Amino acid sequence: MSTVPSGPSPTADARERRREQRGWYFYDWANSTFYTSVITVFGALYMSTVAAEDARTDTARNGPRPCVGPDGAPNNLHNCDISLFGLVFPAGSLWGYLLAAATAIQVLVLPVTGAIADRSQYKKRILGFFAFLGSAASALLFFVAEGRWELGVALYMLGNIGYGASLVTYYSFLPDIATPDERDSVSSKGWAFGYLGGGVALALQLGFFLGHEALGIAESTAVRICFLSSGLWWALFTVIPLRRLRERQPPHGPEHGVSVVRGGFAELRQTVRAARAFPLTLAFLGAYLVYTDGISTVVAVSAQYGKEELRFDDEVLIATILVIQFVAYLGGMAHGLVARRFGAKRTILGSLVVWMGVLTAAYFVEAGAQFQFYGVAAGIGLVLGGTNALSRSLYSQMIPAGKEAQYYSLYEIGERGTSWLGPLVFAAVGQATGSFRFAIVALLVFFVAGFVLVALVPVRRAIAAAGNREPAVL
Repeated sequence: MSTVPSGPSPTADARERRREQRGWYFYDWANSTFYTSVITVFGALYMSTVAAEDARTDTARNGPRPCVGPDGAPNNLHNCDISLFGLVFPAGSLWGYLLAAATAIQVLVLPVTGAIADRSQYKKRILGFFAFLGSAASALLFFVAEGRWELGVALYMLGNIGYGASLVTYYSFLPDIATPDERDSVSSKGWAFGYLGGGVALALQLGFFLGHEALGIAESTAVRICFLSSGLWWALFTVIPLRRLRERQPPHGPEHGVSVVRGGFAELRQTVRAARAFPLTLAFLGAYLVYTDGISTVVAVSAQYGKEELRFDDEVLIATILVIQFVAYLGGMAHGLVARRFGAKRTILGSLVVWMGVLTAAYFVEAGAQFQFYGVAAGIGLVLGGTNALSRSLYSQMIPAGKEAQYYSLYEIGERGTSWLGPLVFAAVGQATGSFRFAIVALLVFFVAGFVLVALVPVRRAIAAAGNREPAVL
């Protein structure tokens, strides 16, 4: 068995540990508004709409695809061409291309960020830098109006870089603040707290947005104020973990400025080579990437399924998003309690079984039956946060000490790099069958395959191979 390597470790004082843990939870609370509000609810429609408005004022750019129909009425977003870097494409496609480009950039940025964070003695500063970069970019989306969609593209890219890089650094604090026996509970509470924060912020923003006419505020202005509030929320609550967390990274050498970056690249090369010595850790990562693709796809297409297959209006879909957010808080807390008794691996396997049941139930929801749809949404929320939280904590047990941020960069990049497969399956099955019911049930393959792969990973051997102490319950 490998000897336990030296590296950062939690303080022996339980009271001080809990204080750090409570501070750590607040970064989940802080950053969740970026995903729920900036990306999921307000970003997609608004960015494409601003681009289309710009195209309507520049008829020379539209050529044979004008933004107005024969009767002079505006056409839909797919009939408004825009151009960027010499490429011409419909305004309705902007968001999809933006998501793809943001993912590609993160694949380049996150590994180096993780290596620098592991090497630097200023991990909190790195967390703060990227958190404030992302929050500032989100707040500055307030100025994306009157056709300035190119500014929105740049700010969205910066926001995603800040979000992804800060998460890698944030995750790497977990082994620093929690003992092996505490990590499942701490990770679950953090994830649950994040969904609660995202839900509270979104509920306040939706209340403001839906009442914008009564306040005498234009719809576009209301959306931009929601962007501004998301950035301020993210920045304000980031101060709490920055004040509570402690630096524990041992020194790697007298490196400053450019030498830290150069050292980070060197560290990354060493980690990539050394990762082959931990095949069981990589096996679990592979299993996670399979089922997390299914999870992210279900979340991403649930509104489309509700709107196009089940014929629900926007009010029902908005209510569904809020149901998922708040139930996910309860689900995350419940997963931590279950894992304390049965262990993270068994709880993840049980959670994947529930996911299979939820998808099967979604297939049988009748069109227009909104309470059946809410029931499915509650089922998603019940397992959404907990599955991801326990995956995060179980993975932390299999990472060599001192390499946490780098391995979590692989975790984040892998998740983003494989996230195209689930939507592809959903779209292809929907096109082939003419029904999104068959498309939604086709996603079962990700959860069945993930269940089998996780079940095959000998988790205790993986933890021992990484040189870490095993938790009492696993």
